Amino acid sequence: MAWQTHVLVLSSRTADSDELMAALRARADRGACAFTLISPRETSEAAARLDRALARLRGAGLPVEGRLADPDPMLALTEAWDPREYDEIVVCTLPTHASKWLQVDLPHRIERHTGVPVSHVTAEEPRPEPVVAHLEPHEKPGILSPLGPLAWGRSRR
Repeated sequence: MAWQTHVLVLSSRTADSDELMAALRARADRGACAFTLISPRETSEAAARLDRALARLRGAGLPVEGRLADPDPMLALTEAWDPREYDEIVVCTLPTHASKWLQVDLPHRIERHTGVPVSHVTAEEPRPEPVVAHLEPHEKPGILSPLGPLAWGRSRR
């Protein structure tokens, strides 16, 4: 039986990002591995985002399991961490200016807590889908439309 590395992945708003997908694919290309994605329940959209991320990663051929965890990312990791089960950790955050996780130095705290290699992936903030409103076509004004007010009060025949 071939050795398989087990990677614990911690991500919230960036779980379905292109950057995390690329990092996990690159890790899988270096050798056999399986991923467990834990996503803190920070918002009401967390479950839907986790489902999208799992579908996308599995669609790319990556062996991944996932689950929602405690809203506090350090507590979520502590509850999921088992040194007999995981060999590495990947933490995916927003860029420095937008990341609460980086403000508390989460990747380094996790590395000190677990004693295993921690990779940090930075992903851009997901952009909301644009909303396209359907507009009813307007009546095309004629060349004499500025004179329309002069006809007020008259009956049109």
